[in-house]
Amino acid sequence: MQYEFLKQFSRRMKHAGMYALLLQNSLAKQTWKQYGFMKTDEQFNMIFAVMLYIMEQSLREESCTMDDIGAYIDSLNSDYFQKNMSYDDCKKLGDFIVNVVLSNEGKAMYFDCYDFENKAYKITNISYIANRIIYVDEGVKRTSYYLTEDGYNLMLSTLEIENNMKLTIHEMIFKLHLEKQSYDKAVDEIKNVFNYMRIQLQKIEEAILRVRRNALSYSVADYEELMLENIAAIGDTKEKFTGYREMVKQRAQELEQQNINVRKLTADEEEKLDNLHMIEGYLNRTIDEHQKILNSHFDLKLLYDRELQSLAQMSLIQRFSIRTELYDKVLENPQALDNLDIFLRPLFHQEIPKIYNLNKSMELQRPVRKKAEEDTDELLDFDEHQWQEELDRQKREKLKRYEESLGFILDAALKKGSLTLEELREELQQDAAAQETCIPSIDIFKEIMVELIRNREISIETLRREKSEYITEQTTDFQLNEMLLGLTENHADRRKIKQIIVDRLDDGRIVEFANVKDAHGNEKTIRCTNVEIRLECDEKHIKQEERHGI
Repeated sequence: MQYEFLKQFSRRMKHAGMYALLLQNSLAKQTWKQYGFMKTDEQFNMIFAVMLYIMEQSLREESCTMDDIGAYIDSLNSDYFQKNMSYDDCKKLGDFIVNVVLSNEGKAMYFDCYDFENKAYKITNISYIANRIIYVDEGVKRTSYYLTEDGYNLMLSTLEIENNMKLTIHEMIFKLHLEKQSYDKAVDEIKNVFNYMRIQLQKIEEAILRVRRNALSYSVADYEELMLENIAAIGDTKEKFTGYREMVKQRAQELEQQNINVRKLTADEEEKLDNLHMIEGYLNRTIDEHQKILNSHFDLKLLYDRELQSLAQMSLIQRFSIRTELYDKVLENPQALDNLDIFLRPLFHQEIPKIYNLNKSMELQRPVRKKAEEDTDELLDFDEHQWQEELDRQKREKLKRYEESLGFILDAALKKGSLTLEELREELQQDAAAQETCIPSIDIFKEIMVELIRNREISIETLRREKSEYITEQTTDFQLNEMLLGLTENHADRRKIKQIIVDRLDDGRIVEFANVKDAHGNEKTIRCTNVEIRLECDEKHIKQEERHGI
């Protein structure tokens, strides 16, 4: 199809046809005027009020006879519409709405919806309500009305979900279609998401224009509603849709590789590939709209705050009539010219005269001069370059202790292929120098173990590839991946390490390291759960070393 947006056009037109047939059945009917409903607005309000009542009764599985509808209209009229109608008139009006407007006097209603895929009109039947026979008190047979599927769809479409929930619902449906690989339906949902983002951006731009024209015309309630919608649209949208884009791109690449290397794609697979490319394009545009909304959101916030502050300041300005407040007063009493400076003082923005503050007299007075002299001495003796060099030296020394500790742990694990904290403790208890190397301080050892447990599985080959692909900034802070890469590349025995796997052991044992120093040199005891560090080594590298007698 040339125009993809015309797909499922007939479904859209069926929803439009529901309103069109209601208008057709109600328009130009003189019955409305007999009961005082002259305007089309009043007529449609009454029609949908009756349909809502029928829907509520249907959902409750309660009867909805003409007497019930008549009593409902009579209650609405007495409380709200206040037309000159009796109970019998209300019942007759209900009969007219149900049997003429909604049921078309018992005749089937059709609406022709054009189907662009089949190039022909599709005749669609529309039915709002249906009826069934029920038996009430003493076996009296009555007719009860209920909504059909079309009636439910019409009523549910009249009350949209809250704006700040639309994006969440569309995103959830889009995710489900991706998981089911229903890419044609996912295309429709990502279009809805993009349309919502574009509409939201337009709403922000219109709000900015209104605030610039007159901030008082834009109410706080409107501002709050728009802010909530913006927060819902901004949220974690970028992270989610970036993840979806990577998923879609990967699936498209799999199909393309299959088409190149394995076999030619079928017609269905080619359609899926086209839909995936279309989804990827809309995801890119959606992420761009997200950035625009983020920028416009803060622009609106700053503009609205500034405009309100300006209006508040204007309200504090007291204006004078120069004729009545100055000229006339001077003419009446020329001696008032001696005090003219009091009247004109605000024009010169003079400082407010100082007054004695009693609170200061109650405060503890400290010597100000001595403190100023000490601060001056410190500033004169301070050498920024020397201080920076000393700071860098301390960082390098600390980083060296990190490297020695992590290298010791790797070497201990290499001996047997795996190492637990309990085995490490037993080894350190026999050698105090080894404990000084492995645990130079509590903070260093704790940070190393936390980073190892957090990463769980570390591939050395992946670290090498990332280092070759990306340019990283040199830093004197502890970076586990960079340090592992350096330790394995610069040491012959460690080059055979392929992967590092760290797992917590659920054996309930608590491992204690005694007489460990903290950052201040105080000896303490570390208590932690048992952890296992396993190393997977490259067998080819081991055989090459054995072949060369290493």
